[in-house]
Amino acid sequence: MTENDVRLSPAAAVRLVASREIGTRLRSKAYRISTLAMLVLIVGGVFVAKLIGSSDGGTTVGVVGPAASLAAPLTATAQAIGEKLETSEVADEAAGRAKVTDGSLDALIVGDATKVRVVVKKDLDGKLKNALNVLAGQLAQKQEIEAQGGDAAKVQAAVANASVEVLPMEKPFDYSGEQLVLGYIAGLLIYISLMINGQIVAQGVVEEKTSRVVELLLATIRPWQLMAGKVLGIGVVGLIQMVLIGGLGIGAALGAGVLTLSLSAALGIVIWLIVWFLLGFFMYAIVFAGLGALVSRQEDVGGAVAPALTFVVAGYIVGATILPSNPGSGLVEVLSMIPAFAPTLMPMRLAMGGVPVWEAALSVVLVLATIPLLIWFAGRMYSGAVMRTGAKVKLRDALKAP
Repeated sequence: MTENDVRLSPAAAVRLVASREIGTRLRSKAYRISTLAMLVLIVGGVFVAKLIGSSDGGTTVGVVGPAASLAAPLTATAQAIGEKLETSEVADEAAGRAKVTDGSLDALIVGDATKVRVVVKKDLDGKLKNALNVLAGQLAQKQEIEAQGGDAAKVQAAVANASVEVLPMEKPFDYSGEQLVLGYIAGLLIYISLMINGQIVAQGVVEEKTSRVVELLLATIRPWQLMAGKVLGIGVVGLIQMVLIGGLGIGAALGAGVLTLSLSAALGIVIWLIVWFLLGFFMYAIVFAGLGALVSRQEDVGGAVAPALTFVVAGYIVGATILPSNPGSGLVEVLSMIPAFAPTLMPMRLAMGGVPVWEAALSVVLVLATIPLLIWFAGRMYSGAVMRTGAKVKLRDALKAP
């Protein structure tokens, strides 16, 4: 029987290696614990955010007697300056003071409504003070207009309807706080997944080299088939993890009311997260496999893959530091379409919204065009180095190997 007789077809060889990797990783205790830990962190974070949001119920101000007429204008004033405020009418001043003492009310407005008089337990909250000062100014203005024989209601209506007219030269993007947080989380998940699963590929290559398993495997399959199967298998396991974390996280946030996005928008974010995980993983994992083949010791893996990891880290750092303060950054816009940085930056931008369709499409196309080139490059490295043990194989020597 010749060597060609025992070799599997390329597709069968890749499937065989991939199924071996999937089974091994899914049975791994470390994989199960890490997945469970991330799920707990994501869901726990959602409920912590829910509790924080529930505890921050805004300010409650009591009104009593003639001061009850100030409830409506106070609420409108607070809304105008972005303060969350509720008013509550109490039976008498004594009952109102008791509520201020026990914390049921943050403040109590008393008096005859000709001026703003407020009772507090100790100090007046700064934001509430701003709202009350505005209200006091409105009262003084109203009284002065009436003293001069004017129509205070008409003047106040004119003032309330006055606003600045904004003439933008370019259409602005509307970024909400939720979108910014989702973009940050999307980038973080991609970053962590690439760091963990990418290095698992390189470590797996080294493990097979040191245990001599690779020699047995290469007796029936070709080097590129072994590399492709390993990357595919670990990619499937990483995808399962990403779908679980992303899907459960978004679902928990929607169910708890932490996110107010529509279901279709949330589903779109999850889909883009999966797409960019797959693109980023296969692009980088192929390179990690080739770089991992250059060394023969697990402790050398970090140094071998460091050049490729630099791009992953740089992309995430740029996005995490620039996008929260400047979501429309031109630098991030350009970098997010460059294949080396796109897997971390583009999903962050897509989660935030406002990305033109042509930019999203171009970044995907460029990554897809880059992957075949990386397969060729990493395949040469892998084939030229995977059978060499001992000292680290130089890159140029691996590429020169037949």
